[in-house]
Amino acid sequence: MNAWPIYRGTGEPHDWELPEPPDWRTFAGEPSLEPPSGNEYQTERRLGALARAVTYRPGDEEVAMVNAALYLRRPLMLTGKPGTGKSSLAYSVARELNLGPVLSWSVTSKSTRQDGLYRYDALARLHDVGLMREAGGGTVLDIGRYLRLGPLGTALLPYKRPRILLIDELDKCDIDLPNDLLNLFEEGEYEIPELSRISAEQPETNVRTDDGTGSVPIQDGKVRCAEFPLIIITSNGERDFPPPFLRRCLQLELQQPSRDRLESIVRAHLGDEGLEQSGGLIDRFIGLRRNGDLATDQLLNAIFLTFHEELAGNKEMLITSVLKSLNPADT
Repeated sequence: MNAWPIYRGTGEPHDWELPEPPDWRTFAGEPSLEPPSGNEYQTERRLGALARAVTYRPGDEEVAMVNAALYLRRPLMLTGKPGTGKSSLAYSVARELNLGPVLSWSVTSKSTRQDGLYRYDALARLHDVGLMREAGGGTVLDIGRYLRLGPLGTALLPYKRPRILLIDELDKCDIDLPNDLLNLFEEGEYEIPELSRISAEQPETNVRTDDGTGSVPIQDGKVRCAEFPLIIITSNGERDFPPPFLRRCLQLELQQPSRDRLESIVRAHLGDEGLEQSGGLIDRFIGLRRNGDLATDQLLNAIFLTFHEELAGNKEMLITSVLKSLNPADT
């Protein structure tokens, strides 16, 4: 059996093996899909994700809870103030364990379960049927052309290794969404009725995935995961969630980074020069943080500005503005 921990938080990709799940967290999908290659990070549109993955510095609690979520096949809910690295953790895990691009679902007040699973563009299909009829052609169109899996729907495909799904800022959601996710988190499967209705005539349909890496075959309109995805849910702590939802998740409240960890973060992003250039900014940041909400990237922004000598005349004004509290009540 692979030694604990699987995820080490070092930022360095390595070989690993997932232990067998508890018998109450086994799923019906036949493992048939390989996660997309980690090389997807090298594409231009994912360079920002690569930077987040490489520079993130998790604490011991984050490392332990990620491994617990992997072992137990449970979602991990992270609560904490903005700027504590909640969402960056997902990118760090994906890169270190070579699980392909992070599937990301940014939740709003209008988000629904359906948005996370898949979208079917019935109007576009009806329009194309009309055009074909006008042109005197047939009207049989591949329905898969009008379906696209969402981030949650893609994560629940029967991959041989778990995909990483980031559900970002769930506390912004409608009151019903957490309860709507309960069965999905428990069963790890869902149905696409548009495909189920035609399964007798078309048992297999290729459908596009959310990550843009291609299409996958769906059998009989049903999607069943083989390995439950590592679902990382973030919340700013602005609302409470129902107990049945919380029971299905592991929970961790992230604390503000200590001075040592701030130094590690600065070095990861800006190198030793950045740490030397920081002067008293780290201590100043910590002092301001005691009286108001500040995010770690505000400290990085302030230090980065000190690299530019041409800004020297406005240095203090700029740093004061950059290190302004995120809580309007503190200003």
